[in-house]
Amino acid sequence: MPEENKYDKYEVVVGLEIHAQLQTKSKAYSSDSTEYGKAPNNNVSPVSLGHPGTLPMFNKKTLEYGIRLGLACGSEITYENQFARKNYFYADLPKGYQITQDTTPLCTGGEILIKDDSGQEKRIGITRIHMEEDSGKSIHDLDPYNTLIDLNRAGVPLLEIVSEPDIRSAQEAYNYVTEVRKLVRYLEVCDGNMEEGSMRCDANVSVRLKGSKTLGERTETKNLNSIRNVLRAIEYEVKRQIDELEAGNSISMETRGFDAVKGITISQRSKEMAHDYRYFPEPDLQAVFVKETDIEKVKRELPPLPNELLNKYIQDLELSVYDAEVLTEDKQFALYYEDLIKHTKNYKAAANWMMGAVKSYLNELAIGIEEFPIKTKQLADLIKLVDDGAVSNTVANQKVFPKLIESPKMSPQKIAEENNWIQQSDTNALEGFIDEALNKFPDKVEEYRNGKKGLLGLFMGEVMKASKGAADPKLTNQLLRKKLEV
Repeated sequence: MPEENKYDKYEVVVGLEIHAQLQTKSKAYSSDSTEYGKAPNNNVSPVSLGHPGTLPMFNKKTLEYGIRLGLACGSEITYENQFARKNYFYADLPKGYQITQDTTPLCTGGEILIKDDSGQEKRIGITRIHMEEDSGKSIHDLDPYNTLIDLNRAGVPLLEIVSEPDIRSAQEAYNYVTEVRKLVRYLEVCDGNMEEGSMRCDANVSVRLKGSKTLGERTETKNLNSIRNVLRAIEYEVKRQIDELEAGNSISMETRGFDAVKGITISQRSKEMAHDYRYFPEPDLQAVFVKETDIEKVKRELPPLPNELLNKYIQDLELSVYDAEVLTEDKQFALYYEDLIKHTKNYKAAANWMMGAVKSYLNELAIGIEEFPIKTKQLADLIKLVDDGAVSNTVANQKVFPKLIESPKMSPQKIAEENNWIQQSDTNALEGFIDEALNKFPDKVEEYRNGKKGLLGLFMGEVMKASKGAADPKLTNQLLRKKLEV
């Protein structure tokens, strides 16, 4: 079989485990701060260091955030939540075990909606979402001889989101992680900053011959720290596994790491099974019970979700899929648009302003919409000026909008009036400007009348120059044609 075709024989099967660090002020089982960026080993105490005689205390905010994410995914919420100890030795795990959930995950089932490789909607099933605590951090690149340990992260609350093996390509995995990050940001349970380690992804990858119902042996690539690296690692691992199988070798179940510089995965250790961790009930924590009233309270407080807004913009507001996707990329950006359309019914114009002038301004200054100086009511008033024909779209974009940025307390109407930017719709005044333009170029008038219709732009430019851009383009065009075609 030709080299380029061997990969087409196989189907990719991927399941992802995403660890989302929660935006609580204190750790999962102690009062230690979770503040990012503090000096190493400052956010610690005897509890998070696992000293003898210390006892954990459950952080209720972890439960609330877990319910919030579960409801957004359509999961079933578990009413009796027990905790377990997951035992393993790492230098950055001070207790020698991790407090997690084993048999009673907080959330089961549910789904995340993504786009597949052809752009069609696809539902990726959720196996479980459970609460646990993070480990510390091992640092290998600051000292040439020693590994340094920072335990600030040890004990920070996590939600682990485990998908079904429904993902069929590296691009689908990329799309899935993108959607999960968008969702946790909308819910404000995690900031989604993968580069800072507050969201990390492990990819379970296997391949099988197309048509086979039996899953191939899988590998797990750990701690992928960017969405791009999720894509790259899976692409490499799929190719590596197919090459191994085509060479007559077998795939070993193992944990692998990803070298982002070389773009390759590297074997780290044979994969642990559940029994290797010696799970047993956490003796120092009682079960946490979720009441129906708790679920209802969280449900009432849920913010608008990205897919809900997406459907609203496409179906109700009749925006394009592209417009709706751009508007919902960021929660605060979407909420600004939501407030903007309370003041204008021109939904398309509002979307164009958001994706055009507003986004350009934000990108230029590298700021978020929270720092944008123009209030939604003012932007709606500017849209109305254009809709009413008081100013052209060009004048609104290039002149009124920048002035509004400088003087955000002024109204767009007043700015346009003070600078003589209100479009001139007085027929007599416009005819005066038109006569002036035609008298300036009598030879061009003849050329136009002899069939050179492209000269209309020359006369339009002269009228705009004479009126200082205030002439109503549509009316000017009509009057010009009428005069020229006499």
